[in-house]
Amino acid sequence: MSEITEIVDNLENRISKLLHNYEIMKQANESLQEELTTVKSEYQKLEGDLQLSKDQIQTLKAANAMLGSTDHKRETKLKINSLIREIDQCIVQLSE
Repeated sequence: MSEITEIVDNLENRISKLLHNYEIMKQANESLQEELTTVKSEYQKLEGDLQLSKDQIQTLKAANAMLGSTDHKRETKLKINSLIREIDQCIVQLSE
């Protein structure tokens, strides 16, 4: 009979350890989920900042070309022509 008691006690100890490890892993998982959410948010912010910087670079290139720089003159001309076409399309739509 004492063997059965020892086996039951041993099983209880193992189950207790497993439950304790489960709780630890659960807390670690929650912590990692929070960290993942934070990192995703920061990543989205950085992507937005990057896009804003790219837009500013394009604007500066255009402004630089308009000031007489020949480095980005072709790009600026193409952009201006594109904008003029868009404006013409708007005028056509408004006159209809």
